[in-house]
Amino acid sequence: MNNQKNRNLLLALLIINAISTMLHYTDNFIFYDKYPQPSWITSDSIYLAWLGLTMFGVVGYMLYVKGIFWAAYVCLGIYSITGISSPGHYLYSAQHVFSGKMHLLIWTDAIAGISLLIFILRSALVLKEWRKEPKVSI
Repeated sequence: MNNQKNRNLLLALLIINAISTMLHYTDNFIFYDKYPQPSWITSDSIYLAWLGLTMFGVVGYMLYVKGIFWAAYVCLGIYSITGISSPGHYLYSAQHVFSGKMHLLIWTDAIAGISLLIFILRSALVLKEWRKEPKVSI
């Protein structure tokens, strides 16, 4: 059920994700030349991606609170990609190239994103909160 406890848990997960991704994306932006990544990623695209993806998290939370679950799941799922995609850095260089700080930021991000994805799956598949969506009359 969509009770206050679930809303609080989602809010906590979103705050953790926002802090984690803000730290990682800021570090990636500042130390752009040290992070192995595809050539099509620019320092500006890192900043813009963080802003855009974070908006999905905010909208997803608002939809969840209003009980519009499927739209919330989609937005929150897109937002979870912000963290889950962080280990993608490892596709572009050997692990020894990364500093300890980079490894920490990458994996903190990934764990936060996976935690959000687990929340979505639990809500949709176990709790079936979407069954409580308000009926829309046309």
